[in-house]
Order: sequence, then C-alpha cells, then structure tokens
Amino acid sequence: MNVPNPEAAELHYVRGLEALKQKDTPVAIQELSSCVKALPSRVDCRWELGWAYSVEGRWADSLTQWTEVQKLAPEHPDLETALAQARGQAALQAKLNQSPVASNRPPPPLDAKVRIRAVGDMMLGTTVPEGNLPPDGASSVIAGVRPLMEDADVTFANVEGPLCDNGSTKKCRSSRNCYAFRSPTAYGQVFKDAGVDLASTANNHSGDFGELCRRETEATLDALGIAWSGPPGSVATVDRNGLRIGMVAFHTSPSCNHLNNTETATALVRAAAVEHDIVIVSFHGGAEGGKALHVPQGREMFFGEDRGDLRLFTHAMVDAGAHVVIGHGPHVVRGMEFYKGRLIAYSLGNFATYGRFNLKGPQGLGMVLEVELDREGAFTGGRVLATKQVDKGIAVPDEKGAVIKLLRDLSTEDFPGSAARISEDGTIHPTGKGPVSARSAPVRR
Repeated sequence: MNVPNPEAAELHYVRGLEALKQKDTPVAIQELSSCVKALPSRVDCRWELGWAYSVEGRWADSLTQWTEVQKLAPEHPDLETALAQARGQAALQAKLNQSPVASNRPPPPLDAKVRIRAVGDMMLGTTVPEGNLPPDGASSVIAGVRPLMEDADVTFANVEGPLCDNGSTKKCRSSRNCYAFRSPTAYGQVFKDAGVDLASTANNHSGDFGELCRRETEATLDALGIAWSGPPGSVATVDRNGLRIGMVAFHTSPSCNHLNNTETATALVRAAAVEHDIVIVSFHGGAEGGKALHVPQGREMFFGEDRGDLRLFTHAMVDAGAHVVIGHGPHVVRGMEFYKGRLIAYSLGNFATYGRFNLKGPQGLGMVLEVELDREGAFTGGRVLATKQVDKGIAVPDEKGAVIKLLRDLSTEDFPGSAARISEDGTIHPTGKGPVSARSAPVRR
C-alpha cells in the first residue's frame, strides 16, 4: 500500500500542468499519473489528468478519472459537463469498434426519391436576458416562412440553443451582454408545426444552460417526434418514401459529434451509410459575422477557437458516404460546391433568430435550401428559396431574392472549379451546368 506523499504529489502536479501548457501530453499524463499515485485523494491531479487523456482521445481513461473526482468533490466546477462529454465520447468509441449492421429491410422502390428542405440557425426567443421573447409568440417569428418549411418530404433545422425552462448558465458574468440562449420548452411545438423532422443540436449554444437543459431539449424533441443528432455518436433517423434517411450533426466541440476529429467523424458517417439509404451531414463550424462570408483554405480560428478546416471536413464526409452536406454557424450564408456529385452548402445563414442577433447586411439574409435525391442519393434537383429577417428577427420571404445573387457570387469566387451554378430564380445546377454568375465586383472579404 502506497503511503500518501503530498510533497511529491505537488511536484508532479506542477510538472504536469507545465507539460499541458506546452502541449506535451505524454509527459503531462506521466506526471499527473504520478501525482495521483502519490496522493490519490488529490482532486486537481485527477481533474487535469482527465483532460490530458482527452487530448489523446483516451476518453474511457478520462471518464475513470472524472468519476473519481465526482466521488471526492461532487460539486467540482464543470464536472457535470465533463462527465457527459467523456461518457458520450467513450460510448462512441465503443460503438465504432463494432461492425455496423446493414438493415434487413427490403430495398427501396426503383423510383424512390426524397425532397429535403433545410434551414440554418433557429432561435425563436430567449428568456435570458429578459425582454427577448416575441410578444406575439414564437409562431409569429416564422409565420411568413412556415409554408416554405412545410412543403417537403423531410425538413431540417439547426436548433440554436436549448428548449428548456430550468437550468443556469456559467457562460456570462453580465446578463445584459450575455449570449447564452434558452428558449421555453413550449417553443418546441413551433418547430413541429413548421414541419421540422430532423434537428441538429450540435452547436455552440446547446450547452448554454448545462446538461440538464441539454437533456430536457432532447426529451422535448423526442416527445414531439423530431429526430435529433448532436451528442457523440447520435444519428437521427426518419423513414420517407421507402427510404431510410440518416442525419449526423457535427460541431467543433467534443461535447458533440466532433467536427475536428476527422477520423472518428469518418467512421461514424461510414457506419451511418451502411445503416441508411440516404445520409445527410450537418455541421456547425467556421468563423462568424459579416466578414466570414468566404470559405478559406485551411483551418478557421475565431476568438482563439479552432472552428474547423471545413473544406477538408466536408470532402471527407462525402468520401465516407454522405449524400448532401449542410453547414451553418457563421451567421451569414456561404457558397456552395459539388464534390464527387454531392452538394455541399457551407452555410445556410441565420434563418429565424429573434432578439439577440446582429441582422445588419448579409447577416439578415437567410434561405430555405431544397435538395432532391434519388434512391442512390444522387442529386436530381435543388433550389434556393430566399428569405430575410425584419424587425428583431421575424423571418419573411424575400421577393427581391438578395441572398441568391450573394450565393451565386460567393460560390463562383470560392469554388472556381466546382461551384454550384445558381440561376436567378434560385435553381441549383451541378458544376459545369446552368448559368455562370455575372459579377460586377468580388464580394468583399
């Protein structure tokens, strides 16, 4: 039996923290493990060791250390979130170690097809801070565009923040300048009434009010019959027109299906492709704001956060079996391209974001993306239905179609050899077909 040695534990702890700062994870694990061995009851050693293991993708080991932290200090800050993250990632790793099982359903009809409509960020009002709920109810926020959402076999939306009546946030010190969102649970019915079948909860606001609200959101969507994807390993499934359709949602955080872990993301989508006829990949990534219209080469950093190498990620998802890839997160639309015949829409922009969003210029433009796929997942048609937001965030159709011209220009500029061709009426054509955008000047970067 080891005799507790607080002095040695402190020495190993200091060395371990320094190694973490230097991104020398193997040394950090060695030192922090020695700290735990010298003094098993030392909580901060176990806490930091859990994070060191997570950097290495050793989530089962992270879970072991944080479970011990829970026993020693159940009120430890951020423990609930860390445990949920580790459990999810460890379960995902275990799932991917098993061979996916192909469905024994009969093959889809030869003429089977599906028409999908997708929208970007939806946040219909928040209780924090006060004064940001629509006075005429959440349904008024999308009343003008609801027919555009409903008219599809399958409708997708990104739920930007939890649907929850409880919980507390540690995200902000000042509620006045707080960008933490929490919509009333009752607002879930508005999504259902608008025809939403598939929901992404993989975004940087889903955990704004902790794991309690995250779970309440999932329970609300379940009760409404809306399939969701977000936490590690989650895949949403719906059946339409004889086709089994899967949707996998990603975000740049290990609390979700992790966009920046390309190897794991590839394995997850590959497994989904075995189990489904059609696979949709959704992702929440990229920088934000009016200066984030373009898709850069390489990784995007935003306020010190790695928001993904989106070209690498989206192409990898198509290679893994995705039939269409749909992005959101920058709060502006981004261009579209075809890769190996699959449509990639890099951002659908803000669709219905009430009260707490900057809606000036391109940030006020939205869209409904329509994509039609055949039984093999091949693109057979698509179009952009232009929308915009007025007042504090009321979504309405845009008769002038401003977003269509913007998308045409962005697609041509960012993807000169693979751009989706978009007609003036919003019809989408594969690369090399349809009209080329006639630009007067490049879109400002």
